[in-house]
Amino acid sequence: MLEIKNLQVSYGAITALHGVTLSVKSGSIVTLIGSNGAGKSTTLRAVSGLVKPQAGEILYDGKNIVGLRPHRIVALGLSHVPEGRMVFANLTVHENLMMGAYLQRDKNLIRQSLESVFATFPRLKEREKQIAGTLSGGEQQMLAIGRALMSRPKFLMMDEPSLGIAPLLVKTIFEKIVEINRTQGITILLVEQNANLALEISNYGYVLETGKIIVQNESPALRQDPKVRSAYLGG
Repeated sequence: MLEIKNLQVSYGAITALHGVTLSVKSGSIVTLIGSNGAGKSTTLRAVSGLVKPQAGEILYDGKNIVGLRPHRIVALGLSHVPEGRMVFANLTVHENLMMGAYLQRDKNLIRQSLESVFATFPRLKEREKQIAGTLSGGEQQMLAIGRALMSRPKFLMMDEPSLGIAPLLVKTIFEKIVEINRTQGITILLVEQNANLALEISNYGYVLETGKIIVQNESPALRQDPKVRSAYLGG
């Protein structure tokens, strides 16, 4: 569904990605793990059109999307839940969700999407009229995912969904990620520092180090890899 070939991205004189190649099969959960500054977020930002690559291809459903504007990429069915959640703090939960549906014109579909988000995250229904900036970190993460789901994506990229969230809610968020994948059939590319959790729920994983893929394998095999265990899984 997504194929990245020899992707190179630079910020000025600094090269963040050195020829990254990876693929994500339809219906799967694929995780990208690595330390801070490895280039994980840059990879997602390149896919969603927020940064322009110097070289390489990004094929989504067989179409090269390099150079497309971000809203065009969303319209193709590819949504991005950014690191740090980036909710509109001064808007209500409902208004934030509506921002996710800005490309939708069919009011019935928007209503169905809203009902689906509330079914996935009942807490958002309870907080529908609440100002987003007053929500807890975990609730804001639910809102960021819900907002992305309002665009009715086929492919969802999530950047550090566990960051800054209480451990109990992290478990809930990851259960919901699996639920979204299995019940809604949405393909997921997950960037996550909690490598244990990410490899637990994903089918396949890539390890990114200083802008290069150094290891890739099915997730259970990566969890048993001695180098991956010592570097990312706490031994």
